[in-house]
Amino acid sequence: MSAAGQGSTGNVIAAVCSFFIPGLGQLVQGRIFKALIMFVLAAVLWIVWMGWLIHLWSIVDAAMFRPNN
Repeated sequence: MSAAGQGSTGNVIAAVCSFFIPGLGQLVQGRIFKALIMFVLAAVLWIVWMGWLIHLWSIVDAAMFRPNN
């Protein structure tokens, strides 16, 4: 039985990773496409000072991820 899911240690680590680099938490979780989307959107939107929205979304998404079993 795996302890993966909301509040699990893996998700907390992923959320911390996304705190430093948007999308890194999703990459740690093996969600490559979602990681790329988060990183690119944050990079593009930081140009107009709105990247913090994607940055926060990346952190919350990593923390609340529930893998399909």
